[in-house]
Amino acid sequence: MPVLGMVGGGQLARMTQQAAIGLGVTLRVLSGSPDDSAARVVSGVQIGDHDSLEDLQSFAKGCDVITWDHEHVPGPYIQALENAGTVCRPGSAALLHAQDKLVMRARLSEIGAPCPRFAAVPAEAPLAFVETFGREAGWPLVLKAARGGYDGKGVWVCGSLEDAVPVLQRALNEGITLLAEAYVPFRRELAALVARSQYGQGAAYPIVETVQRDGICHEVISPAPGLPAHVAEEAQRLALDIADRLGVVGLLAVELFETGSGDLLVNELAMRPHNSGHWTIEGSRTSQFEQHLRAVLDLPLGVTTPTAPYVVMANVLGGNDSDVYSRYIHVMAHDPGVKVHFYGKDVRPGRKIGHVTALGDSLEDVRERARHAADYLRWGPSLRGPDSIEGDA
Repeated sequence: MPVLGMVGGGQLARMTQQAAIGLGVTLRVLSGSPDDSAARVVSGVQIGDHDSLEDLQSFAKGCDVITWDHEHVPGPYIQALENAGTVCRPGSAALLHAQDKLVMRARLSEIGAPCPRFAAVPAEAPLAFVETFGREAGWPLVLKAARGGYDGKGVWVCGSLEDAVPVLQRALNEGITLLAEAYVPFRRELAALVARSQYGQGAAYPIVETVQRDGICHEVISPAPGLPAHVAEEAQRLALDIADRLGVVGLLAVELFETGSGDLLVNELAMRPHNSGHWTIEGSRTSQFEQHLRAVLDLPLGVTTPTAPYVVMANVLGGNDSDVYSRYIHVMAHDPGVKVHFYGKDVRPGRKIGHVTALGDSLEDVRERARHAADYLRWGPSLRGPDSIEGDA
């Protein structure tokens, strides 16, 4: 049986371990700490730094294939592994498009994928450049760090030139490369999750709606309610085409804006299991984690048939009380059909510590069940927060 190495010890590696067990695949993890989410449950853990080429090379020696829990491994280090004969999937050439937003935007525009208007902010006279860009593209506009950033970090919506000044100053002080984008007054956010094998086989999951608040995904609804069939098919074809044109091997999540006119624009890319696909653990015949394993290990891809008409995944964020386990009894007794997943993380307010999934025939009912479970696990009966759901506690 092959040995798969995953760089990064977060919850994605933790959930990949569950799929690896079923396939008989040995999963090894390069984790920054023995307390990381995956390091607590995976037996083959090597403690090391993903920013260290020496640690990466040492880790790769015991693996048949290397894949990624996150996109933060330096591209030149991945290239060094490849040059030494290590099989990396996705490879450095593809992964660069998930690491660098300027490279992504330029390549997507080149292949004809729909994107917001964008431009690199030059190091010389950036304020004058942003003023001109804002005048031509309109205010507000969006400034983004080309590299890094997640869950809303590294993204600044600027309503005026005055709003942009501190962002530009921070970028100058910290050496951050910025790009400017036209602000998209979108109707909602969607995600297209696809997989591609080394031999070009592709598989697409239903298009989902992702509900964001403060830059953090709170809910994923599958399938995206009210999305016309032809638009869903268009989104799946777009994602599969991007995966093929970029040479992705493994999963590709394409985050999309749906505008008021029904047009789709690409927002972000991720080349790994993705928060928008956690619903597939119970909601699809093949989970995204198994699918990623199949793709990177040259196995035929699995079917993506849903197991219920509607599936809703709700992220569980940390509240003010760390005693989450004591609240299991209510959640499981109140709704035995809800599935609870926790990531083995210390509870901190606002931190993503787990998720719950509900399935059923009624979208309204499924959504309420998932929300109630996530809300109760976060706040309990007497710790209700501003985003809580009224109802049985």
